[in-house]
Amino acid sequence: MRPLTDEESRMVFEKMYKFVGKSIKTIVDDPANPHLLRVHRQKVYYIREEICKRAGNVARDHLVALGTNIGKFTHAGKFRLTIGALDLLAKYAKNKIWVKPTSEMSYMYGNNVLKSGLGRITEATSAYTGVVIYTMADVPIGFGVTARSTQECRKLEPSAVVAFN
Repeated sequence: MRPLTDEESRMVFEKMYKFVGKSIKTIVDDPANPHLLRVHRQKVYYIREEICKRAGNVARDHLVALGTNIGKFTHAGKFRLTIGALDLLAKYAKNKIWVKPTSEMSYMYGNNVLKSGLGRITEATSAYTGVVIYTMADVPIGFGVTARSTQECRKLEPSAVVAFN
């Protein structure tokens, strides 16, 4: 378990910035509940500072996981968010999409969100920005990237893609 390098930190924060915007600062720099980002076997973990200090006594070979897995680095060196980051992103998300109950399972199986399945969308969402996908009961089920802006979504046909999975 080691701290992120400057390049790794840049990649992680750039990816998370797409979803949470300027509130990314509160994710790591919360004085009431301090957390750290650590890398272990190419996976990035979001760990409470207190637990991270205690984990220093465990050998790397014996450590399986610690904290919340928020993403991983690919073999090509790029950072990819995993579904473990959903709770963290949902708490601080600036752009949100709510899907109708009929489209929830379609999204869960890996399909894109269509206009016919769109329940609500945050105002002033631009195209190709990160969004958190919610059910109509405000339960986060995933995250993706918008295909169209909020204004364009109002004029689309029902079979057009609104957000990419």
